[in-house]
Amino acid sequence: MADTAVKAKDQTPTIDGAPKPAGALDARLAALSLPQGGFTAAARRDALARLQDMGLPGPRDEYWRYTDPRSFNAPVPAALAVPDADETPLFDGLDKLTLVFVDGVFDEAASDDLALEGVEIATLAQADAAGSWAADLYGKLEAAGQKPVKRPFAALNTVAARDGLLIRVTATPAKPLHVVHRRASDSADAVWHHVIRVEEGAELTLLETGMSGARSNSVIEVDLAEGAKFHHVASKRAVDPKVGIGHIFARIAARAQFKSFTLSVKGTMMRNEAVIDIAGDDAVAHIAAAVLGDGAQAPFHQDDTVFVTHGAERCESRQVFKKVLKNGATGVFQGKILVKPGAQKTDGYQISQALLLDERSQFLAKPELEIYADDVKCSHGSTTGAIDEEALFYLRSRGVSRERAIVFLVLSFLADALAEVEDDGIRDRIYERLDVWLTLNAVQ
Repeated sequence: MADTAVKAKDQTPTIDGAPKPAGALDARLAALSLPQGGFTAAARRDALARLQDMGLPGPRDEYWRYTDPRSFNAPVPAALAVPDADETPLFDGLDKLTLVFVDGVFDEAASDDLALEGVEIATLAQADAAGSWAADLYGKLEAAGQKPVKRPFAALNTVAARDGLLIRVTATPAKPLHVVHRRASDSADAVWHHVIRVEEGAELTLLETGMSGARSNSVIEVDLAEGAKFHHVASKRAVDPKVGIGHIFARIAARAQFKSFTLSVKGTMMRNEAVIDIAGDDAVAHIAAAVLGDGAQAPFHQDDTVFVTHGAERCESRQVFKKVLKNGATGVFQGKILVKPGAQKTDGYQISQALLLDERSQFLAKPELEIYADDVKCSHGSTTGAIDEEALFYLRSRGVSRERAIVFLVLSFLADALAEVEDDGIRDRIYERLDVWLTLNAVQ
């Protein structure tokens, strides 16, 4: 792939001759070196046109009311020192195929051999020039997910992503794929884009750990054929004041199952967007998150924005989001269930809850239901509260220290979200790591 180098303010990158953007968006794109040509060229041109039409978000935009977009709009990220060492990986010791990205670029030397029965794996950077089955999918789900809510940073990702994974699953592999993200530069603006297709009756487990770049922007597009299953478990622990935005777009065919769980710990400004299209009858979509926010060392702000569309009959969706916030941390949840006409027998469930461990932390929630079918079961709820003093007293009265009692109560609070992790072994690993983190950062 040829690159367009940018050396002056008026030398805005283009995608194979597409019109140049202007203003703040011009500066944002000018700081990036955009890919040219390849099978992604048409999708990138379309995404650039969408991005020009949308522009970058402002604080008055409906879905950015609770999250200041300035750190994402800035032409370049603030410099961020690379930590001396990473902690022991969450899935260390698990039999898996490991795929390593450093600041958003695939590291072949640090990764396992890509050969795994039942799975075709290629990198976006290598496959773009040669062509790929992903030509019919790259940017397509992202484009469809722009309505009715505009998602400009997802379009920016489709325009600018230089690497990622193209994964096609034809039969259930013997072990999960594990994507490990690492940092090497104190100023990297990491942008990566994965395209995943799970064929009829196949199943894939995708694990993610680590963080990339001083700022990151990721997109995962997941297309599930009839009867396919996709399990996604991500652990995002920022050991520094991290800024990042992640997107997952999924299209779910009949009888297919999509499940995604994210564990987030620390991070200055983090936003995760999920856009799920339940397109086939009897399909299932679950998305959940457990968040530990601590504003002691740096401001903490995490925004989870979810949009689930029911477009078929007898489908089920669950949104389960639990946030534990302390030292002035802020948590945001914006979740919507849209039930289209004809999507009868829909079962849609949404819950967002926050546990505030001090009076300075806050939780901002915007749950929504929009229903155009008459035979449905949909519900949503959102609550905010403090530690249950009676439960705390009960544990203390039985010899449990205050610090340990709070750990028990926090783990109990997060249990509903963790229950969305289907694999018992993976769920147990997450519980063990949470116990360690909470014990080391006990609330007095």
